[in-house]
Amino acid sequence: MKATEASLLQFLKKSPQFVIPIYQRTYSWTEKECDQLWSDVIRAGENDDANAHFVGSVVYVEKGIYQVSSQSPLLVIDGQQRLTTVTLLLEALSRHLGDREPVEGFSAKKLRSYYLLNPLEDGDKAFKLLLTQTDRETLINLVQQRPLPREHSVRVQQNFEFFDQKVRRLGSNLELLCRGLGKLMIVDVALNREQDNPQLIFESMNSTGRELSQADLIRNYVLMGLEPEHQTELYELHWRPMELEFGQESYGSYFDAFMRHYLTVKTGDIPNVRAVYEAFKAHASRPEVAEAGVDELVKDVQLYAGYYCSMALGREPDPALKDSFQDLRDLRVDVAYPLLLELYHDYANATLPREDFLRALQLIESYVFRRAICAIPTNSLNKTFATLGRSLKKDRYLESLEANFLLLPSYRRFPNDEEFRRELETRDMYNLPRRSFWLRRLENHGRKERVFVDEYTIEHIMPQNPTVPEEWKRELGPEWERIHEAKLHTLGNLTLTGYNSEYSDRPFRQKRDMPGGFRESPLHLNRGIGAVEQWSEDQIEARAAALSKTAITVWQRPDVEKSVLTAYGAKPRGDARPEYGLEDHPHLSAGRPMRRLFEALRLELLALDPNIGEEILKLYIAYKAETNVVDIVPQATRLRLSLNMPFPELLDPKGVAKDVTNLGRWGNGDVEVGLSTVGEIPYVLGLVRQSLERQLSNGTSAAE
Repeated sequence: MKATEASLLQFLKKSPQFVIPIYQRTYSWTEKECDQLWSDVIRAGENDDANAHFVGSVVYVEKGIYQVSSQSPLLVIDGQQRLTTVTLLLEALSRHLGDREPVEGFSAKKLRSYYLLNPLEDGDKAFKLLLTQTDRETLINLVQQRPLPREHSVRVQQNFEFFDQKVRRLGSNLELLCRGLGKLMIVDVALNREQDNPQLIFESMNSTGRELSQADLIRNYVLMGLEPEHQTELYELHWRPMELEFGQESYGSYFDAFMRHYLTVKTGDIPNVRAVYEAFKAHASRPEVAEAGVDELVKDVQLYAGYYCSMALGREPDPALKDSFQDLRDLRVDVAYPLLLELYHDYANATLPREDFLRALQLIESYVFRRAICAIPTNSLNKTFATLGRSLKKDRYLESLEANFLLLPSYRRFPNDEEFRRELETRDMYNLPRRSFWLRRLENHGRKERVFVDEYTIEHIMPQNPTVPEEWKRELGPEWERIHEAKLHTLGNLTLTGYNSEYSDRPFRQKRDMPGGFRESPLHLNRGIGAVEQWSEDQIEARAAALSKTAITVWQRPDVEKSVLTAYGAKPRGDARPEYGLEDHPHLSAGRPMRRLFEALRLELLALDPNIGEEILKLYIAYKAETNVVDIVPQATRLRLSLNMPFPELLDPKGVAKDVTNLGRWGNGDVEVGLSTVGEIPYVLGLVRQSLERQLSNGTSAAE
């Protein structure tokens, strides 16, 4: 490798041609980066004391040489974004110069002949810069001043138009722009194909432009080391069709997320968002994957990408499946995609029947929505969906999915009908982030043709105006203030209407009887409101009860016989552990000092989180979230606590904890803490909280 400082324009002038290899990402700079470059150029042109402005490096490969000295094309490894953007700026400037030459060397003819075209060449050789795929034809047409192709690059077009407008605003004052362009400097980095490893250099580059996505790194890793013919074949047969299926904008926005879900399916581990590329390299290096070859790997990625586009980007052709995927997207269940990808793969291969696939999608929707309504923390969802597929029995697909959902414990539980109904009727549903989702689903339940609820607005039947009108105070009765505060945003008081502005804060009977009022409403959500004489607390609660009954049908919980659950691991009643109470622990009997200490600690532990549960066992008392967080062994002069976490991960400034890894102890975990006085409880709670937070971030340990 050899690097030298060079004028960007002189570098363009003496270089025969720059070619962006097919494995490189497409042009991705946005208006933000273009505006920054424009500002830098103008600032450099205005500053007479500055002779140069550095804009980054251009790294390229040309066989057998270190500097530009022949007429062979240069394969750009890094610098595509800068080269393309400067080319667009030069093209815009050339169109506004006409016959003028405000600065020597800056006429339209010279700009085109030196920096945009090779006027003595034909075909592809006639262009200084050749991009990839859609970008390629768009840029060629621009520098030839021809109409853009029908399927043109949106980014190339938008950024050219951005510069065209900027140059137009300068009018005849183009000297600053020309001088600024003349001061742009780069580092010219030439690689020797025989001696340098382009992939390693590519990974280590710290570009000044847009950061490479994980998808960019993965594509380059797959294609860069192949022979050119193999590169082209693999890209055109598999990678390019995959990019087209995502679409220009969605590829940049969604591909990284897809690849993370794909690797979760394939490896069983959830890669860190910032380490997807490293996880892909590890996956590609696994003996069975490496033995199958890179072609099979890319074909498999393309296959799953098709599933993902069907589900996440609305590409599904089956109308019923498309509607179900839309419901899941509205619910924003991105964490479910590892399981969804596996289900779609089995559906595509006829392992999972279509009707069972639809039922599985509805189960996932119900599971996520019920948990959201019941305010169950979402920390464990990614682990749940990443691992659920491993428990499925593919010969009894739907049954095993339903059973496994029902067997999920505590934090991961599938809320039952009573819990769901209770929370649905009483919680604030108006300020729920998914309010348009649940209103749409309730309205369309049982309809053959879906109602497009975006045409309607949410209506508070009892108005939300904090200055409650007098008519409504009389309507609600003496306790109007309490009712308004408690019931305003609840399920029973919310509906949809196309007459929100007409309804305003009118009395209930006017809302009911006016043209377009509740009596005439065609919406299912408004059924029954038109027959009510008065809108009171009783009516709000009655309507909430009716709607929650419908909701239980819309978002169904699996109904699996107990014998089937037992077959999937549920403990039959006859095998249940014997029940114990505090009286079974002698050191916790009434009046003993440890009983008072235990009760004080117990209150604090149960208040740590709404899903902490207590289980009294023969030898210790366990406090669990998804699994044991802390176990308490009562002793004569202290409470011995076992924290269920690795000792090296514990932050313990006072050094009160003891490492009991691999030592026999009652209780679960590698950390032991003694508690003797009430005054020690706040510090000990801080240690317990670390065990809880570790568990909620999916770092759970096994518990007995």
